[in-house]
Amino acid sequence: MDNNKIINGSSAQIIELNPELRNIGYADGININGALNEEEKLEMIDKAAIKFGEFLDALGCDWKNDPNSMETPKRVAKAYVNDLWAGRYNAFPKITTFPNYEYDGIIFEGNIPIISMCSHHHQTILGKAHIAYIPKINQEIIGLSKLNRIVEHYARRGAIQENLTVRIHDAINKIVENNKGVAVMIEASHNCVQCRGVGHQGTSMKTSKLTGEFIKSNKTRNEFYEFIKS
Repeated sequence: MDNNKIINGSSAQIIELNPELRNIGYADGININGALNEEEKLEMIDKAAIKFGEFLDALGCDWKNDPNSMETPKRVAKAYVNDLWAGRYNAFPKITTFPNYEYDGIIFEGNIPIISMCSHHHQTILGKAHIAYIPKINQEIIGLSKLNRIVEHYARRGAIQENLTVRIHDAINKIVENNKGVAVMIEASHNCVQCRGVGHQGTSMKTSKLTGEFIKSNKTRNEFYEFIKS
């Protein structure tokens, strides 16, 4: 893997990875000007708050005189920049990998929380991601919690679940190059279906992206789905 460096004299490595090559500037892509520092975030929050106030004006809301809403434009702008869309404004997390001298089976982590927002209606997406990959012997493996970091990075922005599934898959596939397979499954509920429009509660959407042995081998694919059930 390129761009690796040894930290603290140990064999653990940090990968500085920037896979943000798709949909730059889109709601599900990184910010059009890339990651922001704290000063730039504050400037964006101020600008967005002004525009959200105008949005409320257009909706006929007297928010400036409403004690419950007079700070709402700033609250909403801060929530977008610091939480809801944080993955658009923060750099891709540094991913720690470790040597692997013996293992070539499935590495699986399930039930990773998905907290996201649909790009279409800006309604909440809540669900879980299940991730697996198969390294080769003598190939670096990803620190377990870094799988959570990858999910969090791509989920915390506008999202289309199909694209989110692919983004997570491709990031892992890039980090563990020449792996034997990567599998990602997401199951999530969408408030754009449950709280507006058709208004159907209890629905969920499932998407998956499988490559390598997870496609070629029924046994491997079934093992992945059995891990999810257990």
